[in-house]
Amino acid sequence: MVIEAGGSWFRGRENGERHLLTFVREVFGNPFRPTDFDPAWRTPDVRMLAEGAYLERAFDRLPILADALQEAGCDAAPLLEHLRDAHAPHARGCWALDLVLEKT
Repeated sequence: MVIEAGGSWFRGRENGERHLLTFVREVFGNPFRPTDFDPAWRTPDVRMLAEGAYLERAFDRLPILADALQEAGCDAAPLLEHLRDAHAPHARGCWALDLVLEKT
């Protein structure tokens, strides 16, 4: 049996690889753009929002967490952008949330 590059199997595999890569980036972040985190940004409000989002799997709250981080002086663009990305498949183990919660 021969499967051509344009066949449905190939497209399915390509989609699967894309989803896997997206998930890997969600968990590990971009290894070529490590993000520094200043502990001063970990205010009581930031910690409360991060813990609530983590424990309740309420990832729709991550943009609010980004706002709280910014109010605390955070200027780490990759972190803020990731938390505000509504299309990111956020999950427990999210590199950004783990960074805030000191789980990494």
